[in-house]
Amino acid sequence: MPTQSVLVRDPSFLTRVLQQYLSLLKKYPIITKSVTRSCGILSAVGNLLSQALEYRKNNKENSPKKKISVLGPVHFAIFGLFITGPVSHYIYQLLEVLLPTTVPYCLIKRLLLERLIFAPAFLLLFYVVMNALEGKTLNQIKKKNTGWIFIIIGWLCTHTANTHFSSNNL
Repeated sequence: MPTQSVLVRDPSFLTRVLQQYLSLLKKYPIITKSVTRSCGILSAVGNLLSQALEYRKNNKENSPKKKISVLGPVHFAIFGLFITGPVSHYIYQLLEVLLPTTVPYCLIKRLLLERLIFAPAFLLLFYVVMNALEGKTLNQIKKKNTGWIFIIIGWLCTHTANTHFSSNNL
């Protein structure tokens, strides 16, 4: 008689993982955020997934096949680990100091400050660093036509949702 596999979810395991993560956040906030949150690991995996989807799409359309690059995820991991984690940690701490919850409309003011000042500057930094990691010179970076306005709009939309739905403590 065949038996069925049943997925066993051990809530105590998930609770222990979350407790360990929160403990690491308290002890080592910058390192933990750099490695996990929206930085090193997630950035690298996101880049790898986007390459895989593009490869799959080109495969269906009989387009020229572009190989999946290992350097892409490595560049994203480097940027996330050394820049995104520390910079975003301190920026959001600064926003909490400049605009505490006692200030009227503090969330709206934080959001506007972050969206209108920090996000565009950070996106420019991302663009320059990623191109430098690819070995491009500053002149090549300046000449590259990337449709940067669409990138900024996309960044602002997704990061606004991220800011709205996530806590600085996670």
